[in-house]
Amino acid sequence: MNRYLFWALLWLAGPCAARAHAVVPTGDNIPLAGLWKGKLPVLGGQLDLTISVVPLAGGKYFAALDVPAQKMTRVPTEVTVRGDSVLLAMPGAGSRYAARFDREKNELNGTWTQGTVKSAVLLKHSPMPTLNGPSTRLAPPYREEEVMFSNPVSRLSLSGMLTVPAGQGPFPAVVLVSDVGAQDRDGTFGDYHMMGSLADYLTRRGIAVLRYDDRGVGKSGGSTATATTAMLVSDVQAAINFLRSRLEVNISRIGAIGHGEGADVALMAAGAPLPPAFVVSLAGYGLTGEQTLLQQQVTEQRAQKVDPAKIQAAYERQRTMYDIIRQTNEPQAKSIVANMLRQDHPDLDAKEAQVQAVKLLTPWRHFFLSYDPIAELDQVACPVLLLSGTDDQEAPAELHLTALEKELKSVNRATVSKRLPGVNHLFQPPKTEWTLMNGEMKPMFSPVALDVIREWIVGLGVKK
Repeated sequence: MNRYLFWALLWLAGPCAARAHAVVPTGDNIPLAGLWKGKLPVLGGQLDLTISVVPLAGGKYFAALDVPAQKMTRVPTEVTVRGDSVLLAMPGAGSRYAARFDREKNELNGTWTQGTVKSAVLLKHSPMPTLNGPSTRLAPPYREEEVMFSNPVSRLSLSGMLTVPAGQGPFPAVVLVSDVGAQDRDGTFGDYHMMGSLADYLTRRGIAVLRYDDRGVGKSGGSTATATTAMLVSDVQAAINFLRSRLEVNISRIGAIGHGEGADVALMAAGAPLPPAFVVSLAGYGLTGEQTLLQQQVTEQRAQKVDPAKIQAAYERQRTMYDIIRQTNEPQAKSIVANMLRQDHPDLDAKEAQVQAVKLLTPWRHFFLSYDPIAELDQVACPVLLLSGTDDQEAPAELHLTALEKELKSVNRATVSKRLPGVNHLFQPPKTEWTLMNGEMKPMFSPVALDVIREWIVGLGVKK
């Protein structure tokens, strides 16, 4: 492989993101799952390379190429298997590897081709590293730093994790902002870590990321129950100011990526003084809080196949309750709401009804019911990427994304919006594309969504 060919390969593959690709079903013919390691001949020597292969549901594989010496990570790799023949293709690099599987040695022996240049490459198999307990994981190829930063407006401190790409920088950076409720920095939802996955992906590709525990979570002060959506804007502003103080960060390229309510918070911050340089809205809400909650209730009941007449009755009763919460002083609202709860649930005793009523009368809910995310979008001047999935049941794109893009595009030419087929509210792809591990499907962040986010952020820097 000549020098020009190798650097062409490096340039083409560097910005790519790993994806799941279709593969011819192979049954148990070849145990491809794991790491395939070998040497890639180049002018003047050899480079260590590793191809990671993870089986997915539906007869597919997730595969990616890494060449550590050249800082090439997660290069997309397509897998095709026919009998004992394996073809690994990297379209973004114009390369492919055709090999035969040696069952006795558990090796792939074949030819690496790019253009007219062909090199013999032997890949040896090793099992995929596994975690040894909940607190142990493989060290990532970037720097992690536990941080604390202050929010002087609310007089509290927030705990988080700053991840910085390998190299000198300064790097573009983003702050991640979570959806409704008290969430940790990783956006943990069962086995799924939405914010942790997004942060890992972006940091591996040259973007520094600050993600933090919500108020009242971990070592962060305050409480999400007492903080309104508007109050959370100061948390984002504090996080952005913290990044502005870091030498590793490009001070002119600090953005915010918000999910759900967090997207609305990020947009509010973009309309305030000292805004982020850009905003990525993931399933942002475009309707008022009351409309959003009522729509979610109807969607859930329809999914449960509740009788339409009962759905309508529940809708009207819930809307009445929300009107009482919004328009009545707290002591009166508490009494009325508790009475309504007991009428709806006769087995609920008076004390428990009072407890449940208090949970419905938090400052957050009182504000959120009247909150209109469209109201102040005319103040947003920075570039905005609006993303929603077509399978989002909590914030359907036809309602929420449509409202956001209509308003933003009328006042902000730097607005881009996309609908991602099959993606749900948590930005997971269809279950047929989830990772298959130990016989179970594990949720993952949509590779398509990750690609779109990275390419848009990188494109902003190119335009400048």
